[in-house]
Amino acid sequence: MPEQLTLTVSLRGTRQVESNYQIFRLTGLLDAFSESTLRNVIGKCIDEGPADIILDLSKIDFVDSSGLGALVQLVKKAQNSKGSVQVVTNPRVTQTVKLVRLEKFLSLQDSLAVAEENVKGK
Repeated sequence: MPEQLTLTVSLRGTRQVESNYQIFRLTGLLDAFSESTLRNVIGKCIDEGPADIILDLSKIDFVDSSGLGALVQLVKKAQNSKGSVQVVTNPRVTQTVKLVRLEKFLSLQDSLAVAEENVKGK
């Protein structure tokens, strides 16, 4: 059962812990206002484990450079904990990520099913 995450007024989400990975479903704005809260909350969840995470950003309306920076830091944190990050995206998010050429580093996926297969097959 997904648990509600306390993030910000403009960024909401849930966390679902599976046997060997976590799914975070986020909605709203991933920007300078919300990025530090996102980093802290999800960073703590990575520490608690499991370290393989899926960030479902398919319902995100906007990502700015601060939001991208938070995603990069979360990928590095997961990797340092022997985990990985899969990012489920939408056209707006994909366009922003591709603009700065981070699509491979952030492991962009078109669907949650593909992201889950990637972490299950790890």
